Amino acid sequence: MKCRSTRFGSFDVADDSIIRFPAGLLGFPDSQRYVILDHDTEAPFKWLQSIDEPGLAFVILDPAIFHADYHVTVPADIVAEMNHGKDEDLALAVILTIPSDDPAHITANLRGPLVMSHKTRLGTQLVLSEEYPTRFALFPGSSSQPSLSIGPRAAAKCPA
Repeated sequence: MKCRSTRFGSFDVADDSIIRFPAGLLGFPDSQRYVILDHDTEAPFKWLQSIDEPGLAFVILDPAIFHADYHVTVPADIVAEMNHGKDEDLALAVILTIPSDDPAHITANLRGPLVMSHKTRLGTQLVLSEEYPTRFALFPGSSSQPSLSIGPRAAAKCPA
């Protein structure tokens, strides 16, 4: 399949690399098909590029890379729907905000993590309680935000 992107131009996408978010993402319910792209293979940041909307792409990151204590419990009904009841094949990612005027102030949305299945290629965006910030500073000295300690979680890789 051919994918168009305002950031990356046109490129081919294998059907088995498409991740479907049946409910879309918050604020973008009509964009349901995405592909994960490496911007730089050495960097941990990835792009979640919409196939349905060429101008829509999010920078994502596995939260275990910057926040080892971040823990999310995926509700059983979502695990059943997305991955036939098996949570071991699920990956977690968070959407980053990178201010163009000061990239050192990168924040992560810990309240709305993305959960994706390696097996079924399905994804969903969770909405967690208000104890999780929507703008958690990745670099401790770049913000006056307190750090967050929630509970241990094994690192998960985003499906590629």
